[in-house]
Amino acid sequence: MGVQYYTEEGLRKLKEELAELKGKGRQDIAKQIAEARDKGDLSENAEYDAAKDAQGHLELKIAKLEAVVGNARVLDNSIMDPSKAGILSTVKIKNIKNGMEVAYTLVSEEEADLKAGKISLASPFGKGLNGKKVGEIAEINAPAGKLQFEVLEITY
Repeated sequence: MGVQYYTEEGLRKLKEELAELKGKGRQDIAKQIAEARDKGDLSENAEYDAAKDAQGHLELKIAKLEAVVGNARVLDNSIMDPSKAGILSTVKIKNIKNGMEVAYTLVSEEEADLKAGKISLASPFGKGLNGKKVGEIAEINAPAGKLQFEVLEITY
């Protein structure tokens, strides 16, 4: 997994989640394992097995998140070409077919939140819009087929 770009807020949230998992998450699992162990015979103790499984999943999640945070960079807007859509740009587009206008902010996969209008650069929309300039037509391969959008405005 290569370098991923984040907003300062996005990176802060990742670091907070990691700290939460390493602190409270690990404490909760240790407590569950201890409580299950206190119930006696470990060979037939489903609670103990479940707690050990949960511990394995937690450690895997921590390792993945540590890798993400290790490869994360805060994006410096000053190096962006403001005439082109790219990571952390807000792109206002118009559906050629029905004239409907919508705006999306292009973000990393972990920061994507469709309800908040944040779409992943790796998504079909993100790929279709990336590098486009105002006035250009973006072709997007959606599940419903190929859609065309005119880029109306790009802001950073």
